[in-house]
Amino acid sequence: MKKMQLFKSIKARSIRFKARHYYLFKEGRRLKKLKNIHLGKRCFIIGNGPSLKAEDLSKLYKNNEITFAFNRIYHIFDQTKWRPTYYISQDEKMLAGCIEEVENLSALIKFIPAEMKWYYNLDIKDVLPFHIITKENNNLPSFSTDISKSIINSKTVVYTALQIAYYMGIKEIYLIGVDHHFHMSMNSNGEIIIDNSVKDYFSEDYNQDKDNLYIPNTDESTFTYVAAKRFATNHDLKIYNATRGGKLEVFDRVDFDSLFSE
Repeated sequence: MKKMQLFKSIKARSIRFKARHYYLFKEGRRLKKLKNIHLGKRCFIIGNGPSLKAEDLSKLYKNNEITFAFNRIYHIFDQTKWRPTYYISQDEKMLAGCIEEVENLSALIKFIPAEMKWYYNLDIKDVLPFHIITKENNNLPSFSTDISKSIINSKTVVYTALQIAYYMGIKEIYLIGVDHHFHMSMNSNGEIIIDNSVKDYFSEDYNQDKDNLYIPNTDESTFTYVAAKRFATNHDLKIYNATRGGKLEVFDRVDFDSLFSE
């Protein structure tokens, strides 16, 4: 028993030290190399909402766009040649049910929080771990400008992608498939809201284990998007909502098809 307690104590101290000095470790040094690798470029951040269409992803593929995608995006792979440039997941419940799929997923870099291994024993191969923290500024999530040290956690993985994209030097970001509207969601009072007219995701196969997953809190997600807009306004970063429909109105909307010459 004492040996086990000693082992846990040493492990906890080791994790705390690494977390405080993440940029000094190999994972942090790898993240540091991503600084401005897409300087001045645009990218597309792809949510998994019901508005997401394979034809739109194929257009991104045809135009060789930089893209970020999340979680169980692989459920649409059988409909398109497109694959994400970058993949992110930070939901331990979801990851626990699809480790093999994530390991087999094709992306230039797959970003997963180091905390998935530290605290949940989710050891996923071929990923670039980042350190994720909770930090606020005027009651809104802060925004990391150095992902080699940490990325700020929030109620939506889109916020993580925004921080990574900014660090990479991206100047224009377009959201698609970010419907911000769910069949079942929670508000800031903890009340469950059901809307039977809405689907949660682009595929019925996406969340067959939904009883084991988190219920999205759209109020807190909205605060996160407000934080992103505030940061973007002050840092020469343009964020647009190119989602077809949905209820996200924090960012200026643009027509997805108008972003391409053909």
